[in-house]
Amino acid sequence: MWWMMNEGGGQYCSKKSDDICGDVCGQESSRLSMSRIRCILRGIDFKTYIFVFVLIPTCIFGIYLHGQKISYFLRPLWESPPKPFHDIPHYYHENVSMEKLCKLHGWGVREFPRRVYDAVLFSNEVDILTLRWQELYPYITQFVLLESNSTFTGIPKPMVFSSNRDKFKFVEPRLTYGTIGGRFKKGENPFVEEALQRVALDQLLKIAGISDDDLLIMSDVDEIPSRHTINLLRWCDEIPQVLHLRLKNYLYSFEFPVDNNSWRASVHRYQTGKTRYAHYRQSDEILADAGWHCSFCFRRISEFIFKMKAYSHNDRVRFSHYLNPKRIQRVICKGADLFDMLPEEYTFKEIIGKMGPIPHSYSAVHLPSFLLENADKYKFLLPGNCIRESG
Repeated sequence: MWWMMNEGGGQYCSKKSDDICGDVCGQESSRLSMSRIRCILRGIDFKTYIFVFVLIPTCIFGIYLHGQKISYFLRPLWESPPKPFHDIPHYYHENVSMEKLCKLHGWGVREFPRRVYDAVLFSNEVDILTLRWQELYPYITQFVLLESNSTFTGIPKPMVFSSNRDKFKFVEPRLTYGTIGGRFKKGENPFVEEALQRVALDQLLKIAGISDDDLLIMSDVDEIPSRHTINLLRWCDEIPQVLHLRLKNYLYSFEFPVDNNSWRASVHRYQTGKTRYAHYRQSDEILADAGWHCSFCFRRISEFIFKMKAYSHNDRVRFSHYLNPKRIQRVICKGADLFDMLPEEYTFKEIIGKMGPIPHSYSAVHLPSFLLENADKYKFLLPGNCIRESG
């Protein structure tokens, strides 16, 4: 090994032994680096070790697990509540005349009722569709239903209504049924597919024969206006051009009342060229206590799993164990959230007030009459019957 002394007495490698000396010099550099690291570590106390190697990884893991909850809890800091609706008091009693009821609302009464069209996009909610159509049957001119072979998230699905059409023979003479092929674009924003299907529903309504000043109900299948609400609106004159319906919110069944704040359902006095089928806010007017919104009200666990993967908010399924059938059953009976989320509210008071499972209710008063008349068949929707079929 060749070494030479420099003027300062230090060693350096000769040109003849570059490779060997390179290794040696590299080893010395490595030893110096390790020495520096040891010096730095000697200067760190035990509390700092805990902070760096325990607390920071724990915080990162906690944000990974509960980041969505943190975001929802802090929502009041970055999003203001929407403009309040103008609530119209709702008057009803079966023994009060229609003329009197219209007058109580500040409206006139018509010589004959308007025609009414009920239009829905259908996925797989056979039981809740039956409940809806039985409730509305006496006052609907035409039932309009559009079905696709694709979910909003681009997943192929069977034509559930078509296969169960025989269960809806009671509406067949008044049914306009249409289908639309899916585009199956996975990864696309689900609301794009949903919007396209709502545009197709506009065309189906024209085929059904809707005309100016007919009433059009715009709502999801599980947003059910009460029978007497629709009868009131078809008989009363001078009602708003677009009127939202405030529905009682339920989750899983009528055992778990959430609040009275469901507002997306609406009734329109149809205008050719102007009325477009939509599911967002279109007016400031809302009629109080106008029906029921029963979300995720399914008979079978498999139906819960299908909707969790298929509907527009499927991004809420952050972990695969959310789809475990045993977990879903536990969550239903507890009245907890399937997606382990905090309430979607705009004030800390409302968020904190709704945190935790929904309190059980044992009232089955003022529910759709068909449900009570067929309680044995639809007992899963009534208080005290949280166990779902496994199929």
